[in-house]
Amino acid sequence: MYFNLNMNKMFFFFILIFSTLISISSNSWLGCWVGLEINLLSFIPLISNVNNMMSSEASLKYFLTQSIASINLLFFIILMSIFFFNMKFNNFLYMLINMSLMMKMGSAPFHFWFPMLIENLSWMNCFIIMTWQKIAPIILLSYLMNNNFLMYVMMMNTIIGAIGGISQTSLRKILAFSSINNLGWMMSAIMISENLFLFYFFIYSFLIFSMCSIFYFMNTFFFNQIFFYNLKPLIKISLFMNLLSLGGLPPFLGFMPKWILINFLIFNKMMMLTFIFIMGSLILLYFYIRLTYSSFLLNYLKSKWFKMKNKNMSMKYFNFTIFFSLLSLPMSTLFFL
Repeated sequence: MYFNLNMNKMFFFFILIFSTLISISSNSWLGCWVGLEINLLSFIPLISNVNNMMSSEASLKYFLTQSIASINLLFFIILMSIFFFNMKFNNFLYMLINMSLMMKMGSAPFHFWFPMLIENLSWMNCFIIMTWQKIAPIILLSYLMNNNFLMYVMMMNTIIGAIGGISQTSLRKILAFSSINNLGWMMSAIMISENLFLFYFFIYSFLIFSMCSIFYFMNTFFFNQIFFYNLKPLIKISLFMNLLSLGGLPPFLGFMPKWILINFLIFNKMMMLTFIFIMGSLILLYFYIRLTYSSFLLNYLKSKWFKMKNKNMSMKYFNFTIFFSLLSLPMSTLFFL
């Protein structure tokens, strides 16, 4: 579907996977940095395209941003090894290392490059950068976690991710701000437990993959394009259910990890953080419902210049996502009983 049997792309794709595994399994900070660098250099050929100037611009933006973050990370790692016994200075260095890793994964307040970059990528590249590319930085972040500092970062991620998506008309930017919002949830999950983070990340990745697949097969990139499609009812239901699940509305699948996280946060008396997380999810649900409202209630004539890609496997993917979304309803409802 994505690589069209292009072996060069497949080669870089496998390096992308193994570089993340190198980072998270390394027993030294230098090994983690090397893994992140290999990851950067393997992702650039995947997003660059000679025939598309926007992709070339995106690859340059990604390279510059990640290079700055990598240089900062290496510099702070060397400083940490020099001032190993000075604990007060080390706490400051931990915070700087956290900031470098946050810049790598597109976390607030270093998120400005992230929506602009995603705007110029294909849907499958969007899926990779919103899911797989966050694994290594967020796990490295958990090694030197400054909880007081990260509390404010989580709040900023949730607020910026929620408010930033309201005025957007690009579907890719809406999912980018949604990713920033969910990054706040993932940070709180890894602060509690790695297993909880993996559970949240797996469900989030499946939902993002469903959304990117639907928009890829529909050949849709902007808000108003959805209005011009006379979509089949099953596709409308799948789109609607996956968006509500991504927003964390009960009893959909996406609510399960958020509900567990909210329980942990309330148990640890983090009431303010819980309140901001819930309000951020409500704002997300507002622009997700706005996205599907017109396609459900209004029936526009399909214009000739809006065409769905004729893919043999497209309906099979749609049917799979619909089946899994419908199956998740009774599963999640039984889980909450």
